[in-house]
Amino acid sequence: MQPIAQFKQTIYGLTHTLSASQLSEVTSFIMFIKMRDENKLCKGLEALSAYSSDFWNNEIDDEVWNNV
Repeated sequence: MQPIAQFKQTIYGLTHTLSASQLSEVTSFIMFIKMRDENKLCKGLEALSAYSSDFWNNEIDDEVWNNV
């Protein structure tokens, strides 16, 4: 596996000669990848949140809180 700096240098070399419209496409694709990964993280956190809140979703706690 290549170090990150080497990947960045390779990408720079490949994009150095692209036109403005091609660079726009590359930028859009990079943004898509970043958003996809952020979405995966959000879905994971959402699932974890639902799991932890299920603990409190029961008749005993509902009754106690209804009378507070």
